[in-house]
Amino acid sequence: MTQKPRMALSGIVLGTPDVHELAGFYQRLLGWTVDQDEPDWMKLRPPNGGPGLSFQTERDYVRPTWPAGPGDQQMMLHLDFEVDDLDAAEAQALAAGAVLADHQPEDDCRVFLDPAGHPFCLFLPGA
Repeated sequence: MTQKPRMALSGIVLGTPDVHELAGFYQRLLGWTVDQDEPDWMKLRPPNGGPGLSFQTERDYVRPTWPAGPGDQQMMLHLDFEVDDLDAAEAQALAAGAVLADHQPEDDCRVFLDPAGHPFCLFLPGA
């Protein structure tokens, strides 16, 4: 049997028309530090280690629709953030530039859209 090579998730990459705008939003939201800053690529690192969050210029980027219907641009992924105070986290997200999504499928989770339209969720532990 061949031994599998070690693989570790080092980051998540979001496509966007403006890497600096989107990275700035997530830096305000999360308080993470800039690890890499290039014209078409930025990477944020969490203070306690773990996978970072990167942003790559996509010149033909199409904003996803939440929730998507037939023929709409589908989201490719969404980010989930566990929080200890949903109301305070919502206020922080809105102050950072997020938009509360019109469609909220659950009471213990809030769905937001970042400046490029990527959905992300804030939820309480155990939700």
